[in-house]
Amino acid sequence: MKTRRREMLVGAASAVASAASLPAPAIAQGIKEFKLVTAYPRELPGTGATPERFAQSIAAMSDGRLKVTVYPDGSLVRAFEVFDAVSAGAAEMYFTDEKYFQDKAPALNFFSAVPYGLTTDEFHAWILFGGGQELWDEVDAQFNIKPLMLQSTGVQMGGWFNKEVNTPDDFKGLRYRMPELGAAVLRRMGATVVLTPAADIACALKSGAIDCAEFVGPWTDIWLGLHKAADYYYYPGFHEPGFNATLGINRKLWDGLSPPERALIEAAARAETTRSLAEFNAENIKSLNLLRADGRIKILRFNDDLIRTFGKLSKEVLADTAAKDPLTRRVYDSYMAFLAGVMDWGELSETGYRDTRRLALA
Repeated sequence: MKTRRREMLVGAASAVASAASLPAPAIAQGIKEFKLVTAYPRELPGTGATPERFAQSIAAMSDGRLKVTVYPDGSLVRAFEVFDAVSAGAAEMYFTDEKYFQDKAPALNFFSAVPYGLTTDEFHAWILFGGGQELWDEVDAQFNIKPLMLQSTGVQMGGWFNKEVNTPDDFKGLRYRMPELGAAVLRRMGATVVLTPAADIACALKSGAIDCAEFVGPWTDIWLGLHKAADYYYYPGFHEPGFNATLGINRKLWDGLSPPERALIEAAARAETTRSLAEFNAENIKSLNLLRADGRIKILRFNDDLIRTFGKLSKEVLADTAAKDPLTRRVYDSYMAFLAGVMDWGELSETGYRDTRRLALA
């Protein structure tokens, strides 16, 4: 997986060089125009709409004085080139999953999602009030980027399988589509991990090129046709419990904006983060009902033996990631301290209420 990703990133420098010849942000009659490059196709449910809605919000909130033009994957730069393009100033903004660029900074994983980490609400609390944003700013500043939250999907699913899995040994030799630190957990279980592009997952499952694959959840998975390629749908997704996709802004540009302009962009990004989570939850409800109505599909929970194994190996993977450099260690320490506190509170609040609600409404 790393080899493939590096190959995809090799072209980034040349792409950035050619893109750098494009016009700088246009400033005419008081209007500032920005290019936003994304790592996703425009048609992808939720993820395709998020940058478009953000651009519309920016235009409306600024009364047209700020204009953001969205360039989906491949229309200006390719998916794995967006980070370098914005870092170099060839584009002003990106929308992507920053953990795809963990080779640049392992700490980036913690600002996307890590195995058995923070849920969406918990992640938002850490970023906004637990010191997370300050650490994130420090990590991305190394690459001339200012990061903001832009999309949340909530807890993801464990994935689609061509057969049942009941023990850790069942993962030995499995060809599993999963990204980054979740993939590191699976490798320690003996699985072979690949990062099949989203558009190719269904065909790979049908052909037997892979045995199982995760993407996001019912809404996106149905759109990709994964429900037609495999019979077993497992939950929960231990690898991405509260996924965040990032708005990255060229730091030099960000520093040159006026305080009202920066506040406007922050407000639009936070509004879209909230809206995206609401949309994913609403659409996943409808899509889950469709899957339950299909008698062929079996929706199964990973059993306790597997969950304990995922958990043990996840702790090892996170600790190994933290040891890679001092800044990642500081991010890890902050993240894990917040996780411990919010788990304590969450047992009384969210978990406590949901358990009693189930009993009350039984």
